[in-house]
Amino acid sequence: MTRKRKRLLVVLLGLGMLAVASTLVLFAFNDNLVFFMSPSDLAAKGAPETRRLRLGGLVEAGSVARQADGRTIDFRVTDGNSAVPVVFSGVLPDLFREGQGVVVEGALAKSGVFKADTVLAKHDERYMPPEVADALKKAGHWQGEHPAAATAAQAKP
Repeated sequence: MTRKRKRLLVVLLGLGMLAVASTLVLFAFNDNLVFFMSPSDLAAKGAPETRRLRLGGLVEAGSVARQADGRTIDFRVTDGNSAVPVVFSGVLPDLFREGQGVVVEGALAKSGVFKADTVLAKHDERYMPPEVADALKKAGHWQGEHPAAATAAQAKP
């Protein structure tokens, strides 16, 4: 085997190993990828049962109810156009209440109920996750200015 062929073989093996490593990294990202959807997006597009996703919107007024076990909470997340029933078993954040911005993470069941394993509520009066704010703006239910835009406007002299 000549030097030229050895060099070509080494380069091809290196490219093959790079392709295998890239494929493994992409599969790892796919397993950890969590999509964000609004209730309207979920109603229009649906979601695979086993696919984890984040659902964001407002907790619908009058929809929060505790089940008999005292640990499971049923509520609805809405963006004004559509609402999705959510079931969560666990401790809710202190700031969780009706009419408040919320992001829940979990999966959609066959029955159409979103089974959440994580509930995130806004942490102060001005903060709302950007995804939730954008979904509310698209639905035409946004009231106020996005906090990032407000901060940028204040920073300009």
